[in-house]
Amino acid sequence: MTSSPSSSSEAPVAANPIVSVVVLCLGGLMAALTQTMVIPIQSELPQLLSTSASNASWVITITLVCAAVAMPVAGRLADLFGKQRIIVVSAGILLVGSAVAALSDTLAPMLVGRGLQGLAMGFIPVGISLIREITPPHVTNTAVAAMSATLGVGGAIGLPLSAWIADGSDWHNLFWVGTGAATVVVVAVLAFVPHVHDAHGGRLDVPGVILLALGLVTFLVGISKGNTWGWSDAATIGCIVGGLVVLVLFGLFELRQDEPLVDLRTSASLPILFTNLAAVAIGFGMMAQSIVVPQLLEMPEFTGYGLGQSILAAGLWMAPGGLMMLVFAPVSAGLITNLGAKKTLMTGATVLGVGYVVALFLMDAPWQLLIASCIASAGVGIGYAAMPTLVLDNAPAAEAGAAVGLNGLSRSVGTTIASAVMATILTSSMKTFETPVGPVQAPTEGVFTACFLVGALAAFVGVGIAAFIPRKQDAKSVEPVTVDGESVHA
Repeated sequence: MTSSPSSSSEAPVAANPIVSVVVLCLGGLMAALTQTMVIPIQSELPQLLSTSASNASWVITITLVCAAVAMPVAGRLADLFGKQRIIVVSAGILLVGSAVAALSDTLAPMLVGRGLQGLAMGFIPVGISLIREITPPHVTNTAVAAMSATLGVGGAIGLPLSAWIADGSDWHNLFWVGTGAATVVVVAVLAFVPHVHDAHGGRLDVPGVILLALGLVTFLVGISKGNTWGWSDAATIGCIVGGLVVLVLFGLFELRQDEPLVDLRTSASLPILFTNLAAVAIGFGMMAQSIVVPQLLEMPEFTGYGLGQSILAAGLWMAPGGLMMLVFAPVSAGLITNLGAKKTLMTGATVLGVGYVVALFLMDAPWQLLIASCIASAGVGIGYAAMPTLVLDNAPAAEAGAAVGLNGLSRSVGTTIASAVMATILTSSMKTFETPVGPVQAPTEGVFTACFLVGALAAFVGVGIAAFIPRKQDAKSVEPVTVDGESVHA
């Protein structure tokens, strides 16, 4: 039988597909939440872990870097050994990482725990590719959209939730709550997510994994630390250039492999290539507002433009934006069905850019920034929903997990670059304010305007890139999968 994964008339693989999707979305939400859960206590980490501020910053950096490496690797492992197995392993890694972090009082074990939490992010791209196999056609687009949205929703919800927990209790409870939630996810995945016999066999390209990890870690560390070390510092330049060189070597190596970690020939096909480039731009746009809006909300009122909100209040003002991504999942699915994934991606990037333009004129009150944030978040939700569909429609079934993982990596690169660029802009123009406790330096109002303009530019660049995605000419043949010994089509 030849059909599109989203258009098959066959019965779904999962006995309870909606329950399976809810469980996968819960797991994705928890994995994404770990990315931002320590931000409310970031300034206190040096004291809490008895270390320097520079060393403590690795608590956030290591999670971002490990997540970037994990997504394409987890995707490839899912193609080799089966998606449900890798999802269970990822959830288990999240549980262990959260427990290690919860038991930590010094830097070294905390970095181990946070690194493991980052590796658990492989759960999301593998979950997205599995959803296409276990859901009936009429819910597939909505389910993929909801799962994809967890990347943004988890990060947005993580800020107020973590601030609330840390504000009223021991900071270790942040990670104990994560441990409990991860335990629920492991049990729920084992109970409700079916093991689809979708393993394609083969071997893992271990040298490729090493080269990819080395290149990504080096490059992303250089990007994320550039503002701290200085962009002209030898360490920054060495990491960025060295990382790019290793990634080029990785590419050359992969082209010579019969079973590569990432099939670059598939990834270089125009639909997937332009989708991943657009993912970098939209990932940049998502992260930019997540950094800039809280800073403006928390800026002291004596500056004349700061809104004087507490960390908890700023997180609560941001939370509706994250929920907006989830609310727009069915809207995104309808757009994909009626307009196609390409036009949906362009629509999402356009709405994201409009959100930044609105922010330029709505900076005078928290409720105004809430409106701008909700518009931008709706755009992210629409765009994030379309990207996996474009990738899965153009990747062979045997490479679906790796292809979605690479798309997730592209988003991570965008968010990491956004963090570095926004930090550089925010510190590029400082003003000294006289207060009763002495002089205080803060970013000028103009840098926030510049950040919103850059965010809008990134989003509209994403629209332009998406416009070059070719139309899919022919539906791909989907390989049969089996469950309980019966052959079916996803």
